[in-house]
Amino acid sequence: MTESGALAELFEQHRGRLRAIAYRMLGSSAEADDAVQEAWLRLSGAQSGKIDNLGGWLTTVVAHECLRMLRCRRRRAEEPLSEPAAADDPEEMTLTADAVGQALTIVLDTLTPAERVAFVLHDVFEMSFAEIAPIVDRMPAATRQLASRARRRVRAAAPAMRPDLARQRQAVDAFLVAVRAGDFDALLGILHPDVVLRDDRPGAPAMHGARAVAAHAASFRWGASYARHALVRSRAGLALVRDGQVIGGLGFVVDDSIVVVEVISDPAAIEVS
Repeated sequence: MTESGALAELFEQHRGRLRAIAYRMLGSSAEADDAVQEAWLRLSGAQSGKIDNLGGWLTTVVAHECLRMLRCRRRRAEEPLSEPAAADDPEEMTLTADAVGQALTIVLDTLTPAERVAFVLHDVFEMSFAEIAPIVDRMPAATRQLASRARRRVRAAAPAMRPDLARQRQAVDAFLVAVRAGDFDALLGILHPDVVLRDDRPGAPAMHGARAVAAHAASFRWGASYARHALVRSRAGLALVRDGQVIGGLGFVVDDSIVVVEVISDPAAIEVS
C-alpha cells in the first residue's frame, strides 16, 4: 500500500468520531462534512510521522475549524462571562449530555462559539479541560467556566424539549393550517414572540422574531401541499414529500408555543409518520 493510501486508511478510522464532534458543534451535516474534509487536507499536508496522537491531533483540527465556522456564522465578539460557574455535578452532567442532541438545537443561537465547543467536547465527548483549553484559547479553569455556563443554558432549555408528542403535533398542525391559508395573524398566534428559524444549509442566516418568521412561512404556501406528518429528531415535525421521496422537512421545538423552527435538508433526520 502506498504511503498516501495508508494515511487515508488511518484517517478513515477516525472519520466517524470527527464527524460526530463536528455535527454536534455545528448542527449542520454539510458544515460537519466541510470541517472533517479540512482535517483531511491538513493531515495530507502535514508530516504525519511526527504526530504522536493522531486521534487527538485530528480532533483538535476539527474543533478549531468548527470554532472558526461558528465565529464566522455569529459575526460578533464573544461576551465576557458575568456570572460565576456552577459546581460540576457528574450526575447532572450525564443527564445533560444525554439530551444535548435536542437541547443544543434550542441554545445554538445563544451560546458563544467558545462555550459551545467547550461544552460539546467535555460533556459529550469527555475531553478534559486541559485538552480543550488550547482550542478555545483559555486556561483550563476558564474553559471549565465556559462549559458550566453553557450547561446551565442547556438545562434551562431542556424543558421545552419534553412536552408530549400529541401537544407538539397540535402546534405543528396549527402551523401547517396557517401556512396553507397564508394566514399571517394565525401564525403570529402560534409562534413565540422570540421564535428562531434556523436553516441547516451552510451559510443560511437564522431568522428571529415572530413577525419575521410568520411572514417567511406565509410566503411558502406552495410547499405546504407537499407536507406530511413526520418525526424530526424524535419530535413532531413535517416532511416535504415529492414523488414519494422526502426532499426536506421542518423540525419544531414546542413549549407553550413554537419556539424554534428548523429547516431540515437531510432526509436521514426525518421519519415520515
